[in-house]
Parts: sequence; C-alpha cells; structure tokens
Amino acid sequence: MRRRDLFSAVLTGAGTLSGLRVARAAAPQASRQKVAYHLSDLDKVNFVLGNIKNHFEGTGGNVEITLVVHGPALAAFRSKGMSAAISGRFAGLVRQGLQAHACANTMQGMDISLADLLDGFHAADKGGVVKLAELQSQGYAYLRP
Repeated sequence: MRRRDLFSAVLTGAGTLSGLRVARAAAPQASRQKVAYHLSDLDKVNFVLGNIKNHFEGTGGNVEITLVVHGPALAAFRSKGMSAAISGRFAGLVRQGLQAHACANTMQGMDISLADLLDGFHAADKGGVVKLAELQSQGYAYLRP
C-alpha cells in the first residue's frame, strides 16, 4: 500500500511541475513600456534628461521613450554653444533608443532648423502638442516632470 501511495504522490508531483512549466510558458511577458516625456521649461532640461536615464535603467531598457520638446526648452538643444554635459547626456540617451522630437512651430518661431539642433532630433511637423496627443492615442503614457 505504501509503494502505491508513494508512486501516486511522485506522479502527482511530476504532473504539477509539468503543469507549472506550461503555465509559465503561456504567461505573457512583461509588455514593453511606451512613454512620452513632455519638455517645455528651460530650467527642467537636466532634470528631464536625468528622469529619462533613470527610466531606461529602471526598466532594463524594456521601454520606448519619446521626448517632445517645445517652447523655451528647445534652445538648450542647439548644437552651437551648448553645454557639453547636456550634449553628452542627450547623445547617450539617443544611443539607448530615445526618440526626440522638436516642435516645428517653436523651431519656426525661434528661427531654428533641425541642422541647428543636436543629432537625433526629428521635427514634429504638426507641432509638439499634436505629437504628444498622437503618441497618447498610440498607447504612450504621458509624463511631464
């Protein structure tokens, strides 16, 4: 009687372990975050770049981050006469996958072209706020630090 009970327990345990493996394989993987950072305040440029760096690190890179810049903050990203710290930090984030968009309305108002900005920027042709709304409609979380 004991052998039969032991054999039954072993078979039950093996079936449970097999079932757990199947359940783990079928479980969805953590979905990749999609986040849109909104930056318009010149005095928050370093702070926002730091937040983005922390976001990449905190997710292990399992995130799509888009930065939309308009208003006074755009001046901080001019390639001429800019801070080496901001330039280096921004370039590192672009290498990690950051997508940066500059508001076309702000560019026009400040007489800035894409060529005047750091490498990695794209123009938000319809405007920065329109780009942010589009990103939100595509499932991006909106953050304005």
